[in-house]
Amino acid sequence: MLKNLKSSAALKIIAPIVVVLAGISISWAIVAHKPQPRSQALSDKAPLVQVIRVEPQTVKVNIHSQGVAVPRTEIDLVPEVAGQIVRLHPSLVAGGFFKQGEVLAMIDTRGYDYAIAEAGARIAEAERQVMMEEAQAEQARNEWRSLGEGEPSALTLREPQLAEARAKLKAAQADLAHARLQRNRCEWRAPFAGRVRDKHIGLGQYVQPGEKLARIYAIDVIQVRLPLATDQFTYLDLLLDHRNSNPETGPKVILSVEFAGALRRWEGRIVRAEGALDEETGLLHAVAEVEDPYVVEAGQPPLMPGLFVKAEIVGRDQPDVIVLPPGAVNASHEALWIDEEDRLHIRRLNILRNEPDRILVKGNLKAGDRVVVSGIQVPVEGMKVRTEIVSLEPSAEKIMPDKSTPGQAP
Repeated sequence: MLKNLKSSAALKIIAPIVVVLAGISISWAIVAHKPQPRSQALSDKAPLVQVIRVEPQTVKVNIHSQGVAVPRTEIDLVPEVAGQIVRLHPSLVAGGFFKQGEVLAMIDTRGYDYAIAEAGARIAEAERQVMMEEAQAEQARNEWRSLGEGEPSALTLREPQLAEARAKLKAAQADLAHARLQRNRCEWRAPFAGRVRDKHIGLGQYVQPGEKLARIYAIDVIQVRLPLATDQFTYLDLLLDHRNSNPETGPKVILSVEFAGALRRWEGRIVRAEGALDEETGLLHAVAEVEDPYVVEAGQPPLMPGLFVKAEIVGRDQPDVIVLPPGAVNASHEALWIDEEDRLHIRRLNILRNEPDRILVKGNLKAGDRVVVSGIQVPVEGMKVRTEIVSLEPSAEKIMPDKSTPGQAP
């Protein structure tokens, strides 16, 4: 019994020691036989960015605006005499065309023909009276020479009577001229080739002087007033004084509009700038003209009044300009520039013009400089980068990889 108790006590002491030694042995075996780490070279962490090589070029800076097409000449057809409408031109309807000199409307002329006849009768009577007074004046002079003494009076020689008869003759002639003028005003002839905007009369209607009969406009020239900011005139060959009087030398303008499911275009020129700025907007209007807007090719609609058109005015050439895509410049007018050691720098640019599809830069960059267009989110001044040169597609100015130029790595 005593022997069993001693064996049990020894076992309690030896068992923990065996467990600890076993754990140490296993740990040593794991450490001794662990796989050795393979040596790996640190990978290059420099970010890859896409860049373009800039080249100064000469570009045209076009100006965009918009406006409403209106006729250059538009008038109201207003009578100067009263009467009943007895004749209307078949095309005197809204949208009708007419030629220059055609009779658009005519009133009853009989009353005015009577006035001409009466004026002619008064002239004949006045001429007779003048002839009688001339004969009596001649007789009076002969009698005075035979019987009179001294100087005769004007009344004796019937000079006032003769002057009165001659004055009445002139008045009768003036009445005839006026009657003929009124008769001519019974016909309203078109002062130009044009079109009818709207009509307010009908056949048989009695009209009064000053009453609006119709509104017509000429079809030789269509005008569009284009609002422009004053700084935009810097890019246009348009003088703002009296020297800008030749419409053939003004800047070319392309007018466009969506019409009948297709984009329609007309070519014209800026003929002048208006004489004062708009007081509400501070803009100055340039006037574009399109000649013969109704002489168009088959399938092309005319440039009709009332169309709201977009305008692109061709500007003057700007030399030594760098063209960048919009993504290359931030809102602070800064771009990322890569130096010869492939380090990144933030450079502020002199923006000549900011357009939706391109940014024009004047100065700050020179030929061959590399400008980042994409590939980096948080730029840090002086950071090392890897570069891939891309090019801009001319048609749409999209960024495309340049396959002929391989990317560079530090």
